[in-house]
Amino acid sequence: MESKYMQRALELAEKGVGFVNPNPLVGAVIVKNNKMIGEGFHAVYGGPHAEINAFKDAAFKNNAEAVKGATLYVTLEPCSHYGKTPPCAHAIVERGIGKVVVAMEDPNPEVAGRGIDILRQHGIEVVTGVLEQESRQQNEIFLKYITTNLPFCILKTAMTLDGKTATQSGDSKWITSEGARAYVHQVRHRVAGIMVGIGTIIQDDPLLNTRLEEGGGSDPIRIIADSHAKIPLESKVLNISSKAQTIIVTTEFAEKEKLKKLKDKGAEIIVTPLINKGVDLKYLMKKLGERKIDSVLLEGGSTLNYSALEARIIDKINIFIAPKLIGGREAKTPIGGVGKMLMKDAVSVKDINIRSFEPDMMIEGYLRREE
Repeated sequence: MESKYMQRALELAEKGVGFVNPNPLVGAVIVKNNKMIGEGFHAVYGGPHAEINAFKDAAFKNNAEAVKGATLYVTLEPCSHYGKTPPCAHAIVERGIGKVVVAMEDPNPEVAGRGIDILRQHGIEVVTGVLEQESRQQNEIFLKYITTNLPFCILKTAMTLDGKTATQSGDSKWITSEGARAYVHQVRHRVAGIMVGIGTIIQDDPLLNTRLEEGGGSDPIRIIADSHAKIPLESKVLNISSKAQTIIVTTEFAEKEKLKKLKDKGAEIIVTPLINKGVDLKYLMKKLGERKIDSVLLEGGSTLNYSALEARIIDKINIFIAPKLIGGREAKTPIGGVGKMLMKDAVSVKDINIRSFEPDMMIEGYLRREE
Protein backbone atom coordinates (compact mmCIF):
# COMPACT_ATOMS: atom_id res chain seq x y z
CA MET A 1 0.00 0.00 0.00
CA GLU A 2 2.89 2.36 0.77
CA SER A 3 4.23 1.87 -2.77
CA LYS A 4 0.80 2.71 -4.22
CA TYR A 5 0.65 6.08 -2.48
CA MET A 6 4.30 6.87 -3.17
CA GLN A 7 3.77 6.08 -6.85
CA ARG A 8 1.03 8.70 -6.90
CA ALA A 9 3.39 11.16 -5.23
CA LEU A 10 5.99 10.50 -7.95
CA GLU A 11 3.36 11.11 -10.63
CA LEU A 12 2.51 14.43 -9.01
CA ALA A 13 6.18 15.40 -8.78
CA GLU A 14 6.54 14.97 -12.54
CA LYS A 15 4.13 17.86 -13.07
CA GLY A 16 6.87 20.24 -11.93
CA VAL A 17 9.21 19.27 -14.79
CA GLY A 18 10.66 22.34 -16.49
CA PHE A 19 9.34 24.81 -13.92
CA VAL A 20 11.29 24.20 -10.70
CA ASN A 21 14.97 24.05 -11.78
CA PRO A 22 17.32 24.09 -9.94
CA ASN A 23 15.00 22.82 -7.19
CA PRO A 24 14.03 19.14 -7.02
CA LEU A 25 10.85 17.54 -8.32
CA VAL A 26 8.71 16.69 -5.29
CA GLY A 27 5.23 15.25 -4.89
CA ALA A 28 3.21 14.66 -1.71
CA VAL A 29 0.08 12.71 -0.80
CA ILE A 30 -1.82 12.80 2.50
CA VAL A 31 -3.64 9.59 3.46
CA LYS A 32 -6.10 9.00 6.29
CA ASN A 33 -8.20 5.90 6.88
CA ASN A 34 -6.85 4.42 3.61
CA LYS A 35 -8.13 7.40 1.64
CA MET A 36 -6.14 10.14 -0.11
CA ILE A 37 -7.41 13.39 1.39
CA GLY A 38 -4.88 15.79 -0.10
CA GLU A 39 -2.12 15.95 -2.69
CA GLY A 40 0.34 18.49 -4.01
CA PHE A 41 3.59 19.03 -5.86
CA HIS A 42 6.32 21.63 -6.16
CA ALA A 43 4.94 23.60 -9.09
CA VAL A 44 7.29 26.55 -9.61
CA TYR A 45 10.74 27.67 -8.44
CA GLY A 46 10.34 29.85 -5.37
CA GLY A 47 6.75 28.71 -4.81
CA PRO A 48 5.26 26.57 -2.01
CA HIS A 49 6.72 23.10 -1.63
CA ALA A 50 4.78 19.90 -2.30
CA GLU A 51 3.89 19.32 1.36
CA ILE A 52 2.40 22.80 1.76
CA ASN A 53 0.36 22.43 -1.42
CA ALA A 54 -0.91 19.06 -0.18
CA PHE A 55 -2.01 20.66 3.10
CA LYS A 56 -3.85 23.38 1.17
CA ASP A 57 -5.54 20.76 -0.99
CA ALA A 58 -6.64 18.77 2.06
CA ALA A 59 -8.04 21.89 3.72
CA PHE A 60 -9.93 22.80 0.55
CA LYS A 61 -11.40 19.31 0.10
CA ASN A 62 -12.09 18.73 3.81
CA ASN A 63 -10.95 21.15 6.50
CA ALA A 64 -7.70 22.28 8.10
CA GLU A 65 -8.06 19.75 10.93
CA ALA A 66 -8.50 16.75 8.60
CA VAL A 67 -4.75 16.07 8.36
CA LYS A 68 -4.26 15.46 12.10
CA GLY A 69 -3.00 11.93 12.63
CA ALA A 70 -2.77 11.32 8.88
CA THR A 71 0.15 9.82 6.95
CA LEU A 72 2.13 12.00 4.59
CA TYR A 73 3.86 10.39 1.61
CA VAL A 74 6.56 12.58 0.08
CA THR A 75 9.15 11.80 -2.59
CA LEU A 76 11.97 13.77 -0.92
CA GLU A 77 12.87 14.42 2.70
CA PRO A 78 11.02 17.53 3.97
CA CYS A 79 13.28 20.58 4.11
CA SER A 80 14.53 21.83 7.47
CA HIS A 81 15.97 25.23 6.53
CA TYR A 82 14.69 28.63 5.50
CA GLY A 83 15.20 29.15 1.79
CA LYS A 84 12.68 30.88 -0.45
CA THR A 85 9.99 29.24 1.72
CA PRO A 86 9.78 28.25 5.43
CA PRO A 87 10.85 24.73 6.52
CA CYS A 88 8.35 22.03 5.61
CA ALA A 89 9.44 19.83 8.53
CA HIS A 90 8.11 22.38 11.01
CA ALA A 91 4.85 22.74 9.07
CA ILE A 92 4.36 18.97 9.23
CA VAL A 93 4.82 19.01 13.00
CA GLU A 94 2.45 21.95 13.46
CA ARG A 95 -0.32 20.27 11.49
CA GLY A 96 -0.25 17.12 13.60
CA ILE A 97 0.78 14.58 10.96
CA GLY A 98 1.19 11.17 12.61
CA LYS A 99 3.49 9.41 10.15
CA VAL A 100 5.72 10.43 7.25
CA VAL A 101 6.84 8.07 4.48
CA VAL A 102 9.83 9.37 2.50
CA ALA A 103 11.17 8.00 -0.77
CA MET A 104 14.70 9.33 -0.29
CA GLU A 105 16.73 11.54 2.00
CA ASP A 106 17.73 14.94 0.68
CA PRO A 107 21.45 15.13 -0.29
CA ASN A 108 21.33 18.93 0.02
CA PRO A 109 23.96 19.77 2.68
CA GLU A 110 21.46 22.21 4.22
CA VAL A 111 19.03 19.32 4.85
CA ALA A 112 20.89 15.95 4.78
CA GLY A 113 18.77 14.11 7.33
CA ARG A 114 17.91 17.08 9.53
CA GLY A 115 14.34 17.22 8.26
CA ILE A 116 13.80 13.59 9.27
CA ASP A 117 15.48 14.23 12.64
CA ILE A 118 13.08 17.09 13.38
CA LEU A 119 10.08 14.88 12.66
CA ARG A 120 11.32 12.05 14.85
CA GLN A 121 12.22 14.42 17.69
CA HIS A 122 8.56 15.44 17.76
CA GLY A 123 7.34 11.86 17.95
CA ILE A 124 6.40 11.45 14.30
CA GLU A 125 7.06 8.00 12.84
CA VAL A 126 9.25 8.21 9.75
CA VAL A 127 9.73 5.48 7.13
CA THR A 128 12.36 5.98 4.42
CA GLY A 129 13.38 4.24 1.19
CA VAL A 130 9.94 3.55 -0.33
CA LEU A 131 10.46 3.65 -4.14
CA GLU A 132 13.81 5.31 -3.49
CA GLN A 133 15.38 4.23 -6.79
CA GLU A 134 12.45 5.67 -8.75
CA SER A 135 12.75 8.93 -6.84
CA ARG A 136 16.51 9.12 -7.40
CA GLN A 137 16.09 8.60 -11.14
CA GLN A 138 13.37 11.24 -11.32
CA ASN A 139 15.70 13.70 -9.59
CA GLU A 140 18.98 12.72 -11.24
CA ILE A 141 19.52 16.33 -12.33
CA PHE A 142 19.01 17.70 -8.81
CA LEU A 143 21.15 15.00 -7.21
CA LYS A 144 24.21 15.90 -9.26
CA TYR A 145 23.75 19.65 -9.12
CA ILE A 146 23.11 19.92 -5.37
CA THR A 147 26.18 17.82 -4.52
CA THR A 148 28.65 19.23 -7.08
CA ASN A 149 27.19 22.60 -8.19
CA LEU A 150 27.78 21.35 -11.75
CA PRO A 151 25.10 20.81 -14.41
CA PHE A 152 23.84 17.34 -15.26
CA CYS A 153 24.79 16.98 -18.94
CA ILE A 154 22.90 14.86 -21.48
CA LEU A 155 24.42 14.17 -24.89
CA LYS A 156 21.71 13.75 -27.51
CA THR A 157 22.37 12.75 -31.09
CA ALA A 158 20.59 10.98 -33.94
CA MET A 159 22.09 8.73 -36.58
CA THR A 160 21.27 6.21 -39.27
CA LEU A 161 21.90 2.47 -38.94
CA ASP A 162 25.27 2.96 -40.60
CA GLY A 163 26.24 5.60 -38.04
CA LYS A 164 25.77 8.80 -40.04
CA THR A 165 24.34 12.06 -38.72
CA ALA A 166 23.94 13.64 -42.17
CA THR A 167 24.53 12.87 -45.83
CA GLN A 168 27.86 13.79 -47.44
CA SER A 169 26.20 17.04 -48.61
CA GLY A 170 25.30 17.92 -45.00
CA ASP A 171 21.57 17.22 -45.28
CA SER A 172 20.16 15.93 -41.98
CA LYS A 173 16.44 16.78 -42.07
CA TRP A 174 15.11 14.50 -40.97
CA ILE A 175 16.97 11.44 -39.73
CA THR A 176 14.38 10.51 -37.12
CA SER A 177 10.59 10.45 -37.03
CA GLU A 178 8.19 13.01 -35.54
CA GLY A 179 7.76 10.85 -32.44
CA ALA A 180 11.47 10.86 -31.68
CA ARG A 181 11.75 14.60 -32.29
CA ALA A 182 8.75 15.25 -30.04
CA TYR A 183 10.50 13.39 -27.22
CA VAL A 184 13.57 15.60 -27.64
CA HIS A 185 11.37 18.64 -27.06
CA GLN A 186 10.16 17.06 -23.82
CA VAL A 187 13.80 16.76 -22.75
CA ARG A 188 14.42 20.40 -23.76
CA HIS A 189 11.50 21.36 -21.51
CA ARG A 190 13.06 19.38 -18.65
CA VAL A 191 16.56 20.88 -18.74
CA ALA A 192 17.77 24.38 -17.93
CA GLY A 193 20.10 24.81 -20.89
CA ILE A 194 20.76 23.54 -24.41
CA MET A 195 24.23 23.70 -25.96
CA VAL A 196 25.47 23.47 -29.54
CA GLY A 197 28.63 24.45 -31.36
CA ILE A 198 29.03 27.25 -33.86
CA GLY A 199 29.09 24.70 -36.70
CA THR A 200 25.50 23.72 -35.92
CA ILE A 201 24.43 27.38 -35.85
CA ILE A 202 26.01 28.13 -39.23
CA GLN A 203 24.83 24.88 -40.84
CA ASP A 204 21.26 24.66 -39.52
CA ASP A 205 20.44 28.07 -37.94
CA PRO A 206 18.23 26.38 -35.28
CA LEU A 207 15.84 28.09 -32.88
CA LEU A 208 16.88 25.87 -29.93
CA ASN A 209 13.53 26.38 -28.23
CA THR A 210 10.88 24.02 -26.87
CA ARG A 211 7.93 23.08 -29.04
CA LEU A 212 5.60 20.66 -27.27
CA GLU A 213 2.65 19.16 -29.09
CA GLU A 214 0.25 20.32 -26.39
CA GLY A 215 1.76 23.81 -26.48
CA GLY A 216 3.61 25.68 -23.78
CA GLY A 217 6.82 24.41 -22.30
CA SER A 218 9.89 26.20 -21.01
CA ASP A 219 12.63 27.24 -23.39
CA PRO A 220 16.10 26.24 -22.17
CA ILE A 221 18.87 28.82 -22.01
CA ARG A 222 20.69 28.67 -25.35
CA ILE A 223 24.46 28.10 -25.00
CA ILE A 224 26.64 28.44 -28.09
CA ALA A 225 30.25 27.25 -28.03
CA ASP A 226 31.94 29.69 -30.42
CA SER A 227 35.67 30.15 -29.75
CA HIS A 228 36.10 32.91 -32.37
CA ALA A 229 32.65 34.54 -31.99
CA LYS A 230 31.81 33.76 -35.62
CA ILE A 231 28.06 33.61 -35.03
CA PRO A 232 26.14 35.69 -37.60
CA LEU A 233 24.18 38.53 -35.99
CA GLU A 234 21.09 37.47 -37.97
CA SER A 235 21.11 33.97 -36.41
CA LYS A 236 17.74 32.88 -35.04
CA VAL A 237 19.11 32.27 -31.54
CA LEU A 238 20.00 35.99 -31.36
CA ASN A 239 16.64 37.17 -32.64
CA ILE A 240 14.16 34.76 -31.08
CA SER A 241 11.31 35.99 -28.88
CA SER A 242 11.90 33.97 -25.73
CA LYS A 243 12.21 34.43 -21.97
CA ALA A 244 15.34 32.29 -22.07
CA GLN A 245 18.68 33.96 -22.64
CA THR A 246 21.34 33.21 -25.23
CA ILE A 247 24.90 32.73 -23.96
CA ILE A 248 27.86 32.91 -26.31
CA VAL A 249 30.83 30.96 -24.97
CA THR A 250 34.06 32.16 -26.52
CA THR A 251 37.79 32.68 -25.97
CA GLU A 252 40.51 35.30 -26.35
CA PHE A 253 40.27 34.73 -30.12
CA ALA A 254 37.01 36.70 -30.25
CA GLU A 255 37.12 40.27 -31.51
CA LYS A 256 36.02 42.81 -28.89
CA GLU A 257 33.89 44.71 -31.40
CA LYS A 258 31.97 41.54 -32.28
CA LEU A 259 31.40 40.79 -28.60
CA LYS A 260 29.97 44.30 -28.15
CA LYS A 261 27.55 43.71 -31.01
CA LEU A 262 26.48 40.40 -29.49
CA LYS A 263 25.84 42.08 -26.14
CA ASP A 264 23.79 44.73 -27.94
CA LYS A 265 21.66 41.86 -29.28
CA GLY A 266 21.00 40.81 -25.69
CA ALA A 267 23.41 37.88 -25.52
CA GLU A 268 25.51 37.15 -22.47
CA ILE A 269 29.20 36.45 -23.05
CA ILE A 270 31.29 33.90 -21.18
CA VAL A 271 35.01 33.91 -22.01
CA THR A 272 36.77 30.70 -21.06
CA PRO A 273 40.45 29.77 -21.04
CA LEU A 274 41.77 28.10 -24.18
CA ILE A 275 42.01 24.34 -24.36
CA ASN A 276 42.97 22.64 -27.63
CA LYS A 277 42.32 26.00 -29.34
CA GLY A 278 38.69 25.91 -28.21
CA VAL A 279 36.53 26.69 -25.20
CA ASP A 280 37.31 25.03 -21.88
CA LEU A 281 34.18 22.96 -21.27
CA LYS A 282 35.02 22.09 -17.66
CA TYR A 283 35.45 25.78 -16.87
CA LEU A 284 32.18 26.47 -18.67
CA MET A 285 30.26 23.91 -16.58
CA LYS A 286 31.53 25.56 -13.41
CA LYS A 287 30.35 28.97 -14.62
CA LEU A 288 26.95 27.60 -15.68
CA GLY A 289 26.52 25.99 -12.26
CA GLU A 290 27.21 29.34 -10.61
CA ARG A 291 24.34 30.74 -12.69
CA LYS A 292 22.01 28.04 -11.27
CA ILE A 293 21.90 26.23 -14.61
CA ASP A 294 21.46 22.70 -13.23
CA SER A 295 21.28 20.78 -16.50
CA VAL A 296 22.42 20.99 -20.10
CA LEU A 297 21.23 19.12 -23.18
CA LEU A 298 24.14 18.87 -25.59
CA GLU A 299 22.89 18.79 -29.19
CA GLY A 300 26.23 19.58 -30.73
CA GLY A 301 28.02 18.35 -33.80
CA SER A 302 30.64 15.62 -33.83
CA THR A 303 33.53 17.90 -32.82
CA LEU A 304 31.78 19.37 -29.78
CA ASN A 305 30.47 15.94 -28.78
CA TYR A 306 33.99 14.50 -28.74
CA SER A 307 35.33 17.50 -26.82
CA ALA A 308 32.58 17.03 -24.23
CA LEU A 309 33.48 13.35 -23.82
CA GLU A 310 37.16 14.21 -23.47
CA ALA A 311 36.33 16.87 -20.87
CA ARG A 312 34.28 14.26 -18.99
CA ILE A 313 31.27 16.53 -18.60
CA ILE A 314 28.72 14.05 -20.03
CA ASP A 315 26.55 12.16 -17.54
CA LYS A 316 23.94 10.58 -19.80
CA ILE A 317 23.42 9.78 -23.48
CA ASN A 318 20.28 9.73 -25.61
CA ILE A 319 21.26 8.25 -28.98
CA PHE A 320 18.48 7.89 -31.54
CA ILE A 321 18.91 5.36 -34.34
CA ALA A 322 16.78 5.50 -37.49
CA PRO A 323 16.37 2.43 -39.77
CA LYS A 324 18.06 4.15 -42.71
CA LEU A 325 21.31 3.69 -44.61
CA ILE A 326 23.03 6.55 -46.45
CA GLY A 327 26.74 5.65 -46.62
CA GLY A 328 29.45 8.07 -47.66
CA ARG A 329 33.05 8.26 -46.45
CA GLU A 330 32.67 12.01 -45.93
CA ALA A 331 29.32 11.79 -44.13
CA LYS A 332 29.65 12.82 -40.49
CA THR A 333 29.32 10.56 -37.50
CA PRO A 334 27.97 11.44 -34.01
CA ILE A 335 31.40 11.58 -32.36
CA GLY A 336 34.26 13.17 -34.29
CA GLY A 337 37.43 14.78 -33.06
CA VAL A 338 40.75 12.96 -32.91
CA GLY A 339 39.18 9.82 -31.48
CA LYS A 340 40.67 7.07 -29.35
CA MET A 341 43.70 5.13 -30.54
CA LEU A 342 43.02 1.97 -28.52
CA MET A 343 39.82 0.10 -27.71
CA LYS A 344 40.82 -0.04 -24.03
CA ASP A 345 40.42 3.75 -23.96
CA ALA A 346 36.86 3.69 -25.29
CA VAL A 347 34.23 5.43 -23.15
CA SER A 348 31.95 2.82 -21.60
CA VAL A 349 28.23 3.22 -21.09
CA LYS A 350 26.25 1.48 -18.33
CA ASP A 351 22.62 1.03 -17.24
CA ILE A 352 21.41 0.81 -20.83
CA ASN A 353 17.74 1.30 -21.59
CA ILE A 354 16.26 0.95 -25.09
CA ARG A 355 13.08 2.79 -26.01
CA SER A 356 11.05 2.56 -29.19
CA PHE A 357 9.86 5.58 -31.16
CA GLU A 358 8.48 3.79 -34.21
CA PRO A 359 10.23 3.30 -36.53
CA ASP A 360 13.24 4.60 -34.55
CA MET A 361 14.84 3.47 -31.32
CA MET A 362 16.67 5.37 -28.61
CA ILE A 363 19.56 4.02 -26.57
CA GLU A 364 19.78 5.69 -23.19
CA GLY A 365 22.65 5.12 -20.79
CA TYR A 366 25.03 6.64 -18.30
CA LEU A 367 28.76 7.13 -18.65
CA ARG A 368 31.00 5.11 -16.38
CA ARG A 369 33.11 7.21 -14.04
CA GLU A 370 36.33 5.25 -13.67
CA GLU A 371 39.08 7.50 -12.38
